[in-house]
Amino acid sequence: MRLDKLLANMGFGSRKEVKQLLKQKAVTVDTVVVKDAALKVDPEAQHIAVFGERVQYIEFIYLMMNKPPGVISATEDDYDKTVIDLLDPFAQHLKPFPVGRLDKDTEGLLLITNDGQLTHNLLSPKKHVPKTYYAKIAGRVTEEDVKAFAAGVELEDGYVTMPGHLVILTSAEQSEIELTIQEGKFHQVKRMFEAVNKKVTYLKRLSMGPLQLDKNLKLGEYREITEEELALLIENK
Repeated sequence: MRLDKLLANMGFGSRKEVKQLLKQKAVTVDTVVVKDAALKVDPEAQHIAVFGERVQYIEFIYLMMNKPPGVISATEDDYDKTVIDLLDPFAQHLKPFPVGRLDKDTEGLLLITNDGQLTHNLLSPKKHVPKTYYAKIAGRVTEEDVKAFAAGVELEDGYVTMPGHLVILTSAEQSEIELTIQEGKFHQVKRMFEAVNKKVTYLKRLSMGPLQLDKNLKLGEYREITEEELALLIENK
C-alpha cells in the first residue's frame, strides 16, 4: 500500500495534507524519516509513525450500537439524523454502514461495519440469519397467534412469511412478546402483527444471529464488538 494512501485512510488528512507531513519530516518507517508519498509499505510488518506515534492500521471496523428511536438506519439523510452521525469522527472516516435496517422508531441492536462481505453474509436471504425482537403489542396475544406465526402469516400484499417463533411474555390488553424471524422484509414485525389484527406499540431488536445486544449500552451508545463476537459472526457464514 502507498504510504500516503495508508495515512489518509487512517485519518491523517487528505493526500495533500499527508504530503505536508512528509515534508515536515514527521513520518518515519522503521525509525527512518520518509518523504516519498508513493513508498510502498506494509503496515502489518513495518513500524510506521507520525510525530513518533505509531500508526495502527485498521481495515475493518465492527461496531455494536443500541440504536435510539428517531434516528434512521442510513449513512446519510437530508432531513433526519442517521446512526452514522452518532459515531466519532475516526469511525466515520472509515466509512461504515448499518447492516440492514431498523425502522426509525425501533430501538436496539444494530451492527455497523465497513466489511461488505460480512454484511452480505448476514443479509443474504439464503442464509436465514435469525433476528429476535422484544415488542409491546396493543391487544391480547394468544396461543392462536403463536400457531399462526409458526405456520407463517400472510401479509397485506399477499406475501407469506417464513415461520416465526413467537413467545408470549405477558398476555393482556398490552401484551409483551419476543419474536424470532429469519427474514427482513420492510416493517415485517409490525406487518405480521397487523395480519393478526394487532398493533406493535414498541419494538426493540435483541439479537442478530449470534450477536446479542449488550445490556450495558444505553440508547445511542456503541462499542467495538469483541474478537469472540466477531468470530461467532464469521462462523455464522
